Amino acid sequence: MKQLIVNADDFGADSCRNRGIAAAVAAGAVTAVSVLVNGPAFAAGLPLLGGWQRRGIAVGLHLNLSEGRPLAKGLAVLAGVDGGFQGKTAAHALLLQKNNGKLAEDIIAETEAQIARLRETGIRIDHLDGHQHVHVFPGAAAVVVAAAARHGIPRIRLPAEPLTGDDPGFPCGPEGGQGLLAPAGDRQRERQPAKAAGDPGKQGQTRLNGSSRAAIPEDAAVLPTPSLLREAALFSGLATAARPLLAAAGIRTTDHFRGLCLKSRLSLPLLEVVFRELPAGLTELMVHPGDLPGTADAVAGPFAAFATGDRQRELAVLLAPEFLGLLKKYEIRLISRPEAGS
Repeated sequence: MKQLIVNADDFGADSCRNRGIAAAVAAGAVTAVSVLVNGPAFAAGLPLLGGWQRRGIAVGLHLNLSEGRPLAKGLAVLAGVDGGFQGKTAAHALLLQKNNGKLAEDIIAETEAQIARLRETGIRIDHLDGHQHVHVFPGAAAVVVAAAARHGIPRIRLPAEPLTGDDPGFPCGPEGGQGLLAPAGDRQRERQPAKAAGDPGKQGQTRLNGSSRAAIPEDAAVLPTPSLLREAALFSGLATAARPLLAAAGIRTTDHFRGLCLKSRLSLPLLEVVFRELPAGLTELMVHPGDLPGTADAVAGPFAAFATGDRQRELAVLLAPEFLGLLKKYEIRLISRPEAGS
């Protein structure tokens, strides 16, 4: 059996993100939501969260140690001179450190504060994951897992996904054709003539490298950039290393994860590749739908960069009728959380 949790990250970042996630939930495409409790639009989105949870949508904490302002006071290491978090690059460098007692104290304090903030609203925390995957870094993983166990949070995300052609189920191989898709030269040679303009199938077709599988549209044959692959490899490796911590604490995770290499690339043709080759078991698909700012939106501060065309394109993919059609085509069952006994 193939089961899928579609999890939308960054709820609370701004009104544009909240609006996009709400549209995807209403369409039945998103089954779980992760919440930035220090986001500027967190309070405004609370009425939605309670209603979603009553309808069966899973709501989780999107633990943030990198952007915006912390909830805990007096952080000695994580906060900068202005009292705010130090940004993605600086936070990741800090969290790669091991055996840093002051850092661990900061993470404990901030994790507890963010858990308390979400719980005091009446929301049950169904899962925990990290903004920019901070929760799997070696400086944070043990602390975060221990906090989740203390508070009875049943599931933590492990963003470990295949990055090479060893797993044919995901087009995330290194450039040069070692992954699922053919090298650029082969793509050029195998490209079929484009159809006439206006034809919905006008995109050229590309065959999978060394495979007899069906052809896929040209726009699904664009490999991730080297920088995206490096980042995906970092997160995936750290997640794999953190897996024993979850097992020891009795905290669940999904069998599989997809989304690192879909960043800024999500499309229906690419999703068809992912869904067609999805392995049996439970997979989490991480998405980031949003909307572009309107005249009434106040988008500023550290989360302002989130309201981009990439987010709106992700939303369009999730809202397309073909999205649910692909799930049906490949017999994938949408769920919100791991089922008892599975």
